[in-house]
Parts: sequence; C-alpha cells; structure tokens
Amino acid sequence: MCTSFKDYKRGGWISLFDGKSLKDWKVGTNAGTFSVADGMIEVHGLTAHLFYNGDVKDHDFKNFEFKARVMTFHGANSGIYFHTTYQEGGWPEKGYEVQVNNSHTDWIRTGSLYNVVNLKEVYVKDSVWYTQYIKVQGKRVIVKLNDKTVVDYTEPDNVKRDPDMAGRVISHGTFALQGHDPNSKVYFKDIMVKPLPD
Repeated sequence: MCTSFKDYKRGGWISLFDGKSLKDWKVGTNAGTFSVADGMIEVHGLTAHLFYNGDVKDHDFKNFEFKARVMTFHGANSGIYFHTTYQEGGWPEKGYEVQVNNSHTDWIRTGSLYNVVNLKEVYVKDSVWYTQYIKVQGKRVIVKLNDKTVVDYTEPDNVKRDPDMAGRVISHGTFALQGHDPNSKVYFKDIMVKPLPD
C-alpha cells in the first residue's frame, strides 16, 4: 500500500501532487477555493482553476496518460482540463475539459469531453472514491472511469469549433482542476501522469 506519492515513479507514472501542499500548482483569482488536507486537494468555493505549474515536462504535455482519484459530493460540478495554459480568472479558454459531475443540475456527466462528447449516463457515485483516467495520443482522447472506457474520441483534421470554443482543440499544455461554484465540493488525490512519446 502506498501512503505517499512524493517522488513516486512506477511503470512511468509520476506524481503531480505531493499530498501535503499546493507546491507546483498555481491559481489566480479565488485561490481560497483550493486547500490541502489528509493527502488530498479539497475544492470548495468560488469559481477558480488550479493549474499544474511544476517541473514534470516543464508543465507542457502533448501525449500522456493521466489519472486521479476523485470524490464528488451531492450537487458538485468540477472538471479536469488538459492542453490548457494558466489564466488569472474565468473559464480556461485553451484545452479540453473532462467533466466531473455526478449530480449537479448541469446534465453533462462525469467523463464527458465537455461540449464535444457529452454523456448523460452516470457511471460513478457521489461520496465514493473513483479513478478518472485520460489518455491523449495524437488526436485520440480516451476517458475511463474505474477502468471502464466512457469516451473514445478522435479529433477530426482541421476541426472547426464555435467561436466561444475556439481553443478546444488538441495541442499541448498543462492540467487544471476546476472549482465551479460555492455549492460544489470535490476531492482529488493521487494525481499522476505518464508522459508518452510525442
């Protein structure tokens, strides 16, 4: 049993969160939305985004596998962004969001590639730890929940997005965790990445 993921590497997996602090992570407005307790990141507060800003791949990932243990509470909404970049406030304009939402009023559920591949089905429960996994290889994105594939999407060549989603394309960048609203509470732990060849 692993109790600490500091400097943990096995099978190519590298920890992005030391379980004790937000070292290597950066947040702009509403920084109080994110705190650390009991080896996990607690997300609860005003709209904010916590961006990975550490040394692994100089926080610039293209092809990768990512996984985290996640627990949502009733009515919570959150997300995991990839191929994004730090911004001070607002919703991240660059990259994809993989939804974290099992019971919020927004019907787009956990595992969705938000507003690209939207899932209505609820695959995991509130108040229970589950594993959220994302793999990006080239233009292909795979999302798994507890090892069950829920999204397998390949971005078309020369994809055209609506103007308000112009940055939602495969590129490269960092990861971010979303604090959606004051009524949403979500926990993240064991946040790991396995860089893959570009």
